[in-house]
Amino acid sequence: MTSWLPTLITKTPEEGYELAVKMSRVAVKMTQPDAKMREKLRPVYAGDANALIASSQVVATNFATVAAANDYWRGKS
Repeated sequence: MTSWLPTLITKTPEEGYELAVKMSRVAVKMTQPDAKMREKLRPVYAGDANALIASSQVVATNFATVAAANDYWRGKS
């Protein structure tokens, strides 16, 4: 079985951010594995500014983790 998260190492900050978003999305899927329920709830939080801010905070936390794992891309381009 192939891991969906084999490493936190990325070439660029942009790739790191994309990984942070993916980590956040996978967390939602693991927390609520029922796709129909996620689809039902999406319109509720899509119009809720507080829920969207909370989602951004989760992505930011995951990005901080990825950035630290990549030594903040120092000396990398």
